[in-house]
Amino acid sequence: MSSSQNAKKPLLSAGNWAGQPPAHRVTLLTKDGCHLCEDARRVVTVACKDTGSEFSEVDITTDAALLRDYANYIPVVFVDGAPWDQLRIDEQRLREMLS
Repeated sequence: MSSSQNAKKPLLSAGNWAGQPPAHRVTLLTKDGCHLCEDARRVVTVACKDTGSEFSEVDITTDAALLRDYANYIPVVFVDGAPWDQLRIDEQRLREMLS
């Protein structure tokens, strides 16, 4: 392989190795038509943005086990994989947890 071919190959994969990892990983369990879920989404989205935490949302109706286990408790917030809060999510408490 010539030196010009070597110059074109990236040394690292496409990932951003220099970037900061998220402070925390937050998952919100929801379902369509849930007014508490809409409120929680607003709270969690802003808190995650402000603290540098990663946010993802999962609709429990797409998974039979989640629907069975959480149908009566949504919204549910998980922080770093552990259940943290449910129903009415307190923004100040969440921010303290993520800071």
